[in-house]
Amino acid sequence: MAAVLEAAADMERAGLIAKKTLRDYEALCAAPPQYTAADVARIRRRLHASQGFFARSLNVSPSAVQQWESGAKRPSGPAARLLAVVDKHGLEVLE
Repeated sequence: MAAVLEAAADMERAGLIAKKTLRDYEALCAAPPQYTAADVARIRRRLHASQGFFARSLNVSPSAVQQWESGAKRPSGPAARLLAVVDKHGLEVLE
């Protein structure tokens, strides 16, 4: 990721890409967000989704959502990124 960011920064300095594009690359390379049990429950409830529907929408098991909301586990990697997208844009973006 560091190499990608360095190349993008070089391209921006050379005028080959816009500053906004560089910021987009930086956002993509950033560490996935950290979600607490309360965060996951808040997102799901705001979207008026049952745990089962929320799990199907995220392509995870219902037990994963239950574990996230109980604090037994935290969403990580792709699941955390997908939660960030759903939190910002809603479940409609996954359709």
